[in-house]
Amino acid sequence: MVEVFKTNVQEPFHADILLKLIHKSFNEVNASFDLEDRDKILRVESLSVIENDRLINLIQSLGFVIEVLPDEAHLN
Repeated sequence: MVEVFKTNVQEPFHADILLKLIHKSFNEVNASFDLEDRDKILRVESLSVIENDRLINLIQSLGFVIEVLPDEAHLN
């Protein structure tokens, strides 16, 4: 399963911290940021269901904006 999120993460330093927290908080998840993308994409892959609400709450609790990016929104 793959989920794609739009964020407001700008700095690679912040992305690294967030990725460490995500990998520590969620089992068997592979996450990565694309800060070059206009939507500052966070891509999360897992063999099981991704707990979107829990992930969103984690990122928001650290002061960042995050929302699920609908599939069709990122095709252009």
